[in-house]
Amino acid sequence: MTNSKSAKLIAFAIAAIALAVLPLLLQATGSNSWVRIVDVALLYVLLALGLNIVVGHAGLLDLGFIAFFAVGSYMYSLLASPHLTETFEFIRVNFPNGLHMNFWIVMVMAGVLAAVTGLTLGFPVLKLRGDYLAIVTLGFGEIVRIFMLNLDRPINLTNGPKGISNVDAVKVFGHDMSQRLTVGGYTFESVTLYYYLILFFVVGAIVMSYRLQDSRIGRAWMAIREDEIAAKAMGLNTRNLKLAAFGMSASFGGVSGVLFASFMRGVYPESFILMESVMIIAMVVLGGLGHIPGVVLGALVLAGLPEVLRHVAHPLTAMTDGRLGPEILRQLLIALAMIVIMLLRPRGLWPSPEHGKSLSK
Repeated sequence: MTNSKSAKLIAFAIAAIALAVLPLLLQATGSNSWVRIVDVALLYVLLALGLNIVVGHAGLLDLGFIAFFAVGSYMYSLLASPHLTETFEFIRVNFPNGLHMNFWIVMVMAGVLAAVTGLTLGFPVLKLRGDYLAIVTLGFGEIVRIFMLNLDRPINLTNGPKGISNVDAVKVFGHDMSQRLTVGGYTFESVTLYYYLILFFVVGAIVMSYRLQDSRIGRAWMAIREDEIAAKAMGLNTRNLKLAAFGMSASFGGVSGVLFASFMRGVYPESFILMESVMIIAMVVLGGLGHIPGVVLGALVLAGLPEVLRHVAHPLTAMTDGRLGPEILRQLLIALAMIVIMLLRPRGLWPSPEHGKSLSK
């Protein structure tokens, strides 16, 4: 037992050192592009962990998860940019320099608003299962995106397809994270600073996910996932448990949206298309439904795979004399890679030992 604990502590220490050093090594290559790719991958990890609550633990197929991501992104963009000041006269009078609300306050507000939005979605779909639930949640996600796309008239709330720009960067201990930080003669680029910020939230989300998984409510979600009728017969309040899953999952999406808007310094409707929801579900399924390490691995693989395959697509484009563009080839290679992985590992790259009994049969 002591040796096992020591091995775990050593593994955690090595992982912590590797995560701390990774952006510095990537930054040392002279290009910030790889650090930016890792930042985006970590954002996808946060989203996948949120979706894993409702899909992996509770067994509810949600194809509209990207809507909660949009709620958090637009909330921060509206409250931390000059947009509302330029649109509404009474805000301009009271806040002549713009709202520019504190990042941490908006983070809490976005998490709460996204959770309320998740509960709003959950109430009408409590009795739906499987394909029917997927269709309804898909429609919800598209409704939110279309609203954001068209709420530029008669009152310009979201600026329509142009999106909202000039969003404030995060300030930590008074330092604007859009600016470089020099410590002891070493310069940390902006993308490196954001890496540590996003990693902080990812680690917090992983800890919270484990606590939820091992809690009474987490085990109740798993009971609903395996057999809802049996769970109800055992006295579980499946209605409230499903609502809790929708609300908790949505709050992860809202927090991710705030980080995304501050990192990108803007928000645009095309960031919340249906394909993004599908990609996040693919990350959860590819990694291993309901298994937190598997979900993290699936998110990292699917987020990083397109960038790796970008280097493969260009030579193949040259071989076809340009008849197949690099983007088409890249998407084709991603699809083929996903098919091969699912054929070889039908329960995911890192499946849960306790989940998927029907698949093992």
